Amino acid sequence: MEKAKNYLLLHLNILLFSFTGVFSKAASVQFNRHGLKGIMLYVFVMLMFLNCFIYALAWQKVIKRFDLNVAYANKTVYLIWSQIWAVVIFHENLSLRNIIGLLVVFTGVMVVQRYE
Repeated sequence: MEKAKNYLLLHLNILLFSFTGVFSKAASVQFNRHGLKGIMLYVFVMLMFLNCFIYALAWQKVIKRFDLNVAYANKTVYLIWSQIWAVVIFHENLSLRNIIGLLVVFTGVMVVQRYE
């Protein structure tokens, strides 16, 4: 049960980190629309920095519970979350190459998990 809780915390932290990319992309969109005059640009930049700060603190707590190779192998799940946000929030297309790449990442994580 403790192991499942640790993995849940690890993946929630990775999910949190994935929002850094969302805030960064949103800031970029605001910059392209309004330049430096748009207030939402600064809101998204601040959210991005705040998210990075919280993630960094949480990551330090979480990785104490894992071997580094396991923690960093799981961190690649960030790519899966990033693709989900790209499709859901920004309405981007998911290509066959993207899907194959995500499957390769997922397979790699599962291989590392198998030996942990």
